[in-house]
Amino acid sequence: MTAAAPAEPSRASRRGEFWRRSYAMTVKEFIQLKRDRVSFAMIIMIPLLQLLLFGYAINTNPRHLPTAVLLQENSDVGRSILRALENTQYFKVTHVVRNEREFDRLLANGSVLFAIEIPANFERDLRRGDRPAILVASDATDPVAAGSAIGALNGVLQTALRYDHGIPETVLPPFEFRTHARYNPAAETSLNIVPGLVGTILTMTMLIFTALSVTREIERGTMEALLSMPITPVEIMLGKIVPYILVGFIQAALILSIGILLFGVPLLGSLSLLAMLSTLFITANLAIGYTFSTLAQNQLQAMQMSLMFFLPNILLSGFMFPFAGMPVWAQWIGEALPLTHYLRIVRSIMLKGSSFPDLYFDTAMLAGLTLFAMAVAVTRFRRTLD
Repeated sequence: MTAAAPAEPSRASRRGEFWRRSYAMTVKEFIQLKRDRVSFAMIIMIPLLQLLLFGYAINTNPRHLPTAVLLQENSDVGRSILRALENTQYFKVTHVVRNEREFDRLLANGSVLFAIEIPANFERDLRRGDRPAILVASDATDPVAAGSAIGALNGVLQTALRYDHGIPETVLPPFEFRTHARYNPAAETSLNIVPGLVGTILTMTMLIFTALSVTREIERGTMEALLSMPITPVEIMLGKIVPYILVGFIQAALILSIGILLFGVPLLGSLSLLAMLSTLFITANLAIGYTFSTLAQNQLQAMQMSLMFFLPNILLSGFMFPFAGMPVWAQWIGEALPLTHYLRIVRSIMLKGSSFPDLYFDTAMLAGLTLFAMAVAVTRFRRTLD
């Protein structure tokens, strides 16, 4: 007698097995996600923190922009105009200067976004009905911030001297503003965006390159061979960072060349100074990325940390939104980001022709952030070895 062939499972049985296996796989993934607490925390906390942070910090209509004032005469009319300017809430007088050299210097080094000059004999000409002019110079390397504030000046023309006596009543305002948009008179967006893209692209690529460096060694199993060699943590870090400095330098040169040749972005300052400070910026990002690689347990976590750091750089550095329009607490966060300082450096050198003394603060901040990130990276790497 021949043995009976086993019965094929029914369609309902096969469907049941499919759902049981799918359910088991789902449970397994939840368990694995629960064990990977860093990734789980990022999934929950990153959207919440970024929503709260950027929702309050980002403002496309900036107010209280730093302004310098050059008073060629001390009169009641001049003071009335200054009060009217501040009442617009677009301007905040942070410097009262004595001469045109200081007037130009504050604009050149980025200490102020606006500089207002009230000329000598202004009140006399005003009372005679000669319609004297007030010079308003703006730093147009950020056209968004400059444009909205200059647009508010029309209201100032109508209200500045409303309560001053002895001013002739005319159909036209008794004086006029002459605005001068410096460094980008045509308000071309490319002159603002292209230099910023240099820092943005370098931040993204340099972070990702080095953030994966240590975790890649661990996941491939080559870290043990590396540790068996007579090499210190500092030497390992330098060996991993130096090749990418060259890569970043080539990237920066390529982007700048395209910006100059295709978009007509000027290079008014020193090319060697720009190259030196770009190298410092690249090193800062590589050190931060290396720090992430020592904190992460795998390449996924390293990538998540890099993206978590990259987004604030984009939104709080002044690349997409005016830096001066953010709240003070958001500006403090922005000052701790390398891209904030590099944007000021690259725009100042290319569009203003600034020299090293004008960039001293931002250079010092970049150097400090680089040294801090390197110290944390070496410390964390030693703990990883232990």
